[in-house]
Amino acid sequence: MTTELGRLIAHRIALTGPISIADFMAEALGHPRLGYYRRALPLGGGPLGAPGDFTTAPEISQMFGELLGAWLADRWLVLGSPAPVRLVELGPGRGTLMADALRATRGVPGFHAALDLHLVETNAPLKEAQRAALLGFSPSWHERFDDVPSGPLLLVANEFFDALPVRQFHRTAEGWRERMVGLAPDGTLRLALAPGLTPFAAALPEAAPGAETELSEAGRALAATIGTRLGRDGGWALIIDYGYDRPGLGSSLQAVRGHRGAAILDRPGETDLSTHVDFSALAAVARVPAFGPVGQGDFLCRLGIVPRAQSLKRHASPEQARAIDAALARLIAPDQMGTLFRVLALGDDRSAQPAGFSDTPSDST
Repeated sequence: MTTELGRLIAHRIALTGPISIADFMAEALGHPRLGYYRRALPLGGGPLGAPGDFTTAPEISQMFGELLGAWLADRWLVLGSPAPVRLVELGPGRGTLMADALRATRGVPGFHAALDLHLVETNAPLKEAQRAALLGFSPSWHERFDDVPSGPLLLVANEFFDALPVRQFHRTAEGWRERMVGLAPDGTLRLALAPGLTPFAAALPEAAPGAETELSEAGRALAATIGTRLGRDGGWALIIDYGYDRPGLGSSLQAVRGHRGAAILDRPGETDLSTHVDFSALAAVARVPAFGPVGQGDFLCRLGIVPRAQSLKRHASPEQARAIDAALARLIAPDQMGTLFRVLALGDDRSAQPAGFSDTPSDST
């Protein structure tokens, strides 16, 4: 079964030839009218949460956003409390993370008065949800990070880079060839290898025939842009996502619909596509001081999530206390989000080491 967007992609391929998986992802997720992250939200709230296709950390517990807010406020103080400071979130979902972060930092003298809030979002219904969640903070919305005004920067990106397009490659006996999206004889979408060797081979690792790997040009370009901004204007960026610390082999592209796995080419525009993030590549192209990546569990524990959970439980009913314990485990347990999810900080050379990346507290904590 296909979709209107699937038929449009098939028509494009029929006219111009096979497209890269990166091009397919860009269409499937970002088509102006039919893309997964552009389309109107279905009844039940859209892709996020139990009715949708996936659940993010801010939707699991308020503790996540609260601790990230404290981290951002600490970085603002270390920077010398600049005013204004551009507070930016990439892909803010319903605005839950930012609302929790701002609530947790309302007691930091001068912080809220200095904030100029910017949200990078492409989904119109989600913008309305963010507006409701962030009443009183007057956010500005942008289609791209490039449109955020210059100035000192505090940026958070939670589960954003995993949705950026990737190219996929397969190592044959002759060398690396790119996996493409073409058409089967019946006109449906299918995966196939390009007939010739890829010009991206120089950027790919050495590997034996049969190996596979991925490359995100979009992710690297965005990290480079963020790094340029940090180096020029000062500031910090916090990137949280699932991925790996060092370049590796393998294909991580996955499709999810209704919290279940799906075929990558199935129902374009109605299926979430994501990949594991290569954090080493992001740090390398940013060309600013980088800390981590560390596991999300270690990061949150160093920021104090366990005492925060205990504090919440003191005023909770037994049922609420069990929910807090379950949320804590989901965020930090090694067999849940604690290890697979990684945290990377990018900063400038004028700031001290950030909290959360060492068992030894920095001077700013």
